[in-house]
Amino acid sequence: MNNTLISIVGPTGIGKTALSLEIAKHFQTEIISADSRQFFKEIPIGTAAPKPEELQTIKHHFIHNKSITESYSVGDFEKEAIDCITSIHKKKPIVVMVGGSGLYVNAVLNGLDEFPEIDPKIREKLNVELSNNGIEKLQEELKILDQKSYNSIDLNNSHRVIRALEICKGTGQPFSSFLNKNKVKRDFKTINIGLTAERSVIYDRINKRVDLMLQQGLLEEVKSVFEYKDLNALNTVGYKEIFQYLEGNCSLEFAVDEIKKNTRRFAKRQQTWFKKQEHTKWFDFNEPYSKIIEYIATELQLLIDDQTKTLPMNV
Repeated sequence: MNNTLISIVGPTGIGKTALSLEIAKHFQTEIISADSRQFFKEIPIGTAAPKPEELQTIKHHFIHNKSITESYSVGDFEKEAIDCITSIHKKKPIVVMVGGSGLYVNAVLNGLDEFPEIDPKIREKLNVELSNNGIEKLQEELKILDQKSYNSIDLNNSHRVIRALEICKGTGQPFSSFLNKNKVKRDFKTINIGLTAERSVIYDRINKRVDLMLQQGLLEEVKSVFEYKDLNALNTVGYKEIFQYLEGNCSLEFAVDEIKKNTRRFAKRQQTWFKKQEHTKWFDFNEPYSKIIEYIATELQLLIDDQTKTLPMNV
């Protein structure tokens, strides 16, 4: 009756992984990853996946469980994640979920949004437009048709941009107008924790993280998947920029600068998305873990007290 999911969100590079490990250790439980890029086993460096020793310390789910060649949707993740959480809850009352992919986090917390069927010719036309004119033209269209989505989705992810545009064009309504209409009821309570910092701090941490990834072998990792560069799984920050370098379209220095710039933009959109999430308790990234765990413990007790109040009295 008191099964709880602790959801940890925040922009990339803010320290979510380290916090999730401390919380999972304290409550002796397991971690669900809701990072849509860390699913893929071939690209651990550029996705900042937990290190092998961290994975050995606490049991993780949805880390390196898929190949970049496999098709895997947010709908697939929602079903598998809920099944996984239900299974863990049979032996542990608390589960930790951590990740910066807002759509995937929302799918677990609230269920997927429902959209009307769209004429497939619209998507075909948008894909042709992408091929002929690049993603910038599509981004401009989305800004005109749905400013809200333009401000919140990953604009460098052509799949997401095209999905939003096909809904806009096929229905005559903004893609964002279909979001969060029908929240599902889950068999667990949720405690939402967010990590944040001043924008300058976030940007500095991102820049240093990209430099560290290069030291760890990001260039070699991208080279190892170059033949798969057209896959949607690799149409993401950190890979598409270096693909441009490997194809001779820019210098490595320029590609690295682009990674940092695009990651900073992505972090800004993450902030926009998660700030709209209801009932999230935000902590500065420097907040002692003990204070955050203390807050969670208090919230857990409140949930138990509320549950006790609703139990029927014996006659």
